[in-house]
Amino acid sequence: MLSAGVLALGAATATAEPKEPIKLDAGLLGGSTESSKGVRAFRGIPFAAPPVGALRWQPPQPVAKWDGVRAASKFGNVCIQFDQRKAERPRLNIAVMDGSPPLSEDCLYLNVWTPAASANDKLPVMLYWFGGGFTEGAGSVPLYDGDALARKGVIVVTMNYRLGPFGFFVHPALTAESPHKASGNYGLMDMLASARWVQNNIAALGGDPSNVTVFGQSAGAMAIGSLVASPEAKGLFRRAISQSGAWMGLGMSAGMRTRAQAEETGAKAAGNITTAEQLRAMSADNVAEKLSGAGMLVDGWVIPEDPTVTFANGRQNAVDVLVGSNKDEASFLNQPVTSAKFEEGARMRWGDLAADYLKLYPHATDAEAVRSTADNFDDGAYWHMRLYADYQAKKGNKAYLYYFAQNPPNKPGSPPFPAAHASELPYVFRSLGQLHLFPDGSDAALAAASAPDRKLADLMSSYWANFARSGDPNGKGLPEWKAHTPGSQQDGMLFDADAASDHLPAAERLAFLDKLWDRQQQPAQ
Repeated sequence: MLSAGVLALGAATATAEPKEPIKLDAGLLGGSTESSKGVRAFRGIPFAAPPVGALRWQPPQPVAKWDGVRAASKFGNVCIQFDQRKAERPRLNIAVMDGSPPLSEDCLYLNVWTPAASANDKLPVMLYWFGGGFTEGAGSVPLYDGDALARKGVIVVTMNYRLGPFGFFVHPALTAESPHKASGNYGLMDMLASARWVQNNIAALGGDPSNVTVFGQSAGAMAIGSLVASPEAKGLFRRAISQSGAWMGLGMSAGMRTRAQAEETGAKAAGNITTAEQLRAMSADNVAEKLSGAGMLVDGWVIPEDPTVTFANGRQNAVDVLVGSNKDEASFLNQPVTSAKFEEGARMRWGDLAADYLKLYPHATDAEAVRSTADNFDDGAYWHMRLYADYQAKKGNKAYLYYFAQNPPNKPGSPPFPAAHASELPYVFRSLGQLHLFPDGSDAALAAASAPDRKLADLMSSYWANFARSGDPNGKGLPEWKAHTPGSQQDGMLFDADAASDHLPAAERLAFLDKLWDRQQQPAQ
């Protein structure tokens, strides 16, 4: 828990940098910019060939070698996704705003912030995979700017991966042509390609390819959880940080979608377009309008089996983990429910466990039922992250569990801003000035000026950087964060500027979820 007088971890003080041009496997790179004193930013680096034409719906291919020195001063294109600037009924998409890079199928680019003083520094590397429901997002979003985190002495990498129907479309014709008999999960393949790029190139930028941590939020965290279970990811990263998401999403699920299920949906959407050649002949606009992405699925290759089976049998990769969720994950849901409907739904869903459930979640009034619906969702999110930590700790890896409960500052007279889904990101990246990107009234100026919020951001970013460095988030001047013990209900770190005002999810509710999982949810092994 956050205590008074937290000491900031010393920022990197390097004043030099790896000499440009930098020699990468595909060519020379130069034209970086100094994002702050001692930190160089290299933007728009291709990590795979443009996935266009014959390479649409193919695993990412190697970058063609280039002549001369490639400039790294601008972000690369953003992958095709919802464009709020052209929509009749716009909604916020923080990856596509005025000043954002263009949208294009040619979008497999990454960005590096390095505080290295030389190419020999061997700094820990943090590779970020963004969230957005596998349909939105980009490594160029200002919220994910790596400069402030890099000042903690780590190299930060952000990247783009294919989204929606370009990244997760499944069709029998695409499966048939694949040597692995797998379609879909192209976005996950892009993530793996970015990790391979790091392995091959990060040493030239002062990084240690043997000390890589992947971190992500929401969809990015879900992908990380699934890839920890994937043989294709073995050896690509030593540690993993999952923020609000793992292989089942934000809570319990009955199982990941199979390729056969997704093929049926994809074939129906494509209609009389039945061959891989016809699919690739579609315009990008037509693909975006007519087709959809299935999200992650068991494709038999990248995800060879339901990850729950992999974890339950201890077949996942041996990586250290730092995982957790937020107090008000359910705040983005609109779930009006009456007291009567709440009780009726509980009895239909939980059967003979319904009585236990109804005792744990008050529902005497409609207001209580609404609150308990959200509480159950939030408890389930934390339970899932704790299960993830359990599995890794049982395997002999280090595991750390957290619960983010801070209410970011809000405008005077406005209701408290919740510790909502994604609200921890400005604290992890130390980008409190980007809270204006949140559409619900949180005040970026107040957060940037708030000493408690700045202190919490410094604390969390220090923990994240320390974990990337050694597998242990603890460090000089930081409150002790105890490692997770399998089966423990209450050893998570509570992140709240006023820790006395909050608590971890109730142990008895987590125990109920354990009982429910043991009885109903584990897939056949």
